[in-house]
Amino acid sequence: MGRIAFIFPGQGSQAVGMAAAVAAASPVAAAVFAEADRALGEPLSRLAWEGPADELDRTENAQPALVAASIAILAALRERWAAEGLPEPEPAFAAGHSMGQYSALVAAGSLDLADAVRLVRERGRRMQASGGLRPGGMAAILGLDEARLPELVERASAHGVFAVANRNAPGQIVVSGERPAIEAAREIGRELGARRVVVLPVSVAAHSALMAEAADGMAHVLDRVPFADPHPPLLANADARPLADAAAARAELVEHLTRGVDWVAVVQRMTDEGVDTFIEIGPGKVLAGLVKRIAPAATVLATDDPSAEGGLALPDLRPRVLVTHPSRPD
Repeated sequence: MGRIAFIFPGQGSQAVGMAAAVAAASPVAAAVFAEADRALGEPLSRLAWEGPADELDRTENAQPALVAASIAILAALRERWAAEGLPEPEPAFAAGHSMGQYSALVAAGSLDLADAVRLVRERGRRMQASGGLRPGGMAAILGLDEARLPELVERASAHGVFAVANRNAPGQIVVSGERPAIEAAREIGRELGARRVVVLPVSVAAHSALMAEAADGMAHVLDRVPFADPHPPLLANADARPLADAAAARAELVEHLTRGVDWVAVVQRMTDEGVDTFIEIGPGKVLAGLVKRIAPAATVLATDDPSAEGGLALPDLRPRVLVTHPSRPD
């Protein structure tokens, strides 16, 4: 039997109604949302469960809602594992995709939940402010041979600030930077053989140098927040190095604002370290899909399942199958 990793999704996985069934069935999950509401002084839970979608999708709302939903799902999983006499997995690593690192740090005991939701609220505000000062954009590039990626970066960078924001899976990257560079990348990517290049409807150039002001501001905010050493360790978004102490965890949350998320490297590092089972903890199944493309031989389990009892697909790692319980009649 190999090792296990917990993985936590980032912005884009939010959806109206997320973790509502979990909170309705699990007092500990409901308590997580209640704590997040108190931390922000507003009914974040109502926005997560009832919308409207355009308000939930705002960066400063989506990020704390995702942290609350992910940690609520984790709390409900732990409750169910105990209630059904199943052993709670002991992950070798935790990893979050972009702001999912905040959820991972809460799960690893490094960061308090209330601090985490307040921090990502501030993170979202500062990202939006940086976008106003230094406008930019992002584009998804699909089907590009990775051998051509350095050429794409070099040529697009001649038109302005430009960076790879997300290396999500083989043949799936997201680029970020100033608008002229993004427009140039659309044409260059097609010329280099990309199957599709889609400019995203965003005004913030996440994970690029255009987020420098947000990173500087967050560094001062994070210095005032207590961190503990994470157990299990996390892996850094940019280069998959282990983050095993409080100082490294704090630095990661500053660094990843201006550096890219290399999810391919993160997953490959975990498989190199013997991880063969990935459990996605949070709304949706985005990361599960990416991991299957990066590590096809791995067991990948997504826990969010509104059709299952309590809204959870409960991993039972003894027989290594995913156990779901259909809703019982009243």
